[in-house]
Amino acid sequence: MTEHNDPHPFISSLEVVGTRRRALGLMGAGALLLGVTPAAAIAGGDDDDNVLTEATVLRDPDIPDAGNASGDITIVEWFDYQCPYCRKLAPDLAQVVKDDGKVRLVRKDWPILGPASVYAARLALACRYQGKFAEAHKALIGLDVRLTEPGARDRLAKAGIDVERALRDLETNQQAIAALLKRNDAQATAFGFRGTPSFIVGKFRLPGVPTRETFVQVIADARKSGMSR
Repeated sequence: MTEHNDPHPFISSLEVVGTRRRALGLMGAGALLLGVTPAAAIAGGDDDDNVLTEATVLRDPDIPDAGNASGDITIVEWFDYQCPYCRKLAPDLAQVVKDDGKVRLVRKDWPILGPASVYAARLALACRYQGKFAEAHKALIGLDVRLTEPGARDRLAKAGIDVERALRDLETNQQAIAALLKRNDAQATAFGFRGTPSFIVGKFRLPGVPTRETFVQVIADARKSGMSR
């Protein structure tokens, strides 16, 4: 895992954090054996807490989903385009989603590794205004060289994306994109994630770098425990 070097202490998802956070569900025995813990979220309340509702964590309307949009399990990934573990894991995660057929995948940009990460995240999110977020994500997460701003633009262009339009959309929608990244960061911090990649599977909090087999087992555990969503 690539760690986020910030001042926030680790927040255990087993605790009630603040005055309104509560567990989303109970942990299944199989997940317990894997060291997976139940996710924590805001139950609702003040406006600044709304980013941590179950609906916003699992179904943020500003983030396009992948996999089966009607799936019974949602996997949420917090990632950074510079994170080598995120890059390595991407093919396995995509294969798990494809093989299962009933998994909905939500990818949340969490650019914690410097300015190039922030630039790439903002530009990729701008691509959704031309319906190309999935293509942008695949292009950038597949990089096997050092991420730079010119390199990000070049890789997107090679993926068939209108980069000039993406830059215009980024300028026009910069406040909305900044707000989305802020929500992603607030959620990751509330869950106690300390680096990328980190995951919610159903309602299980799954930090670290899972294997393909771990994903399969946690998905099964979520279904058995009635924590599908």
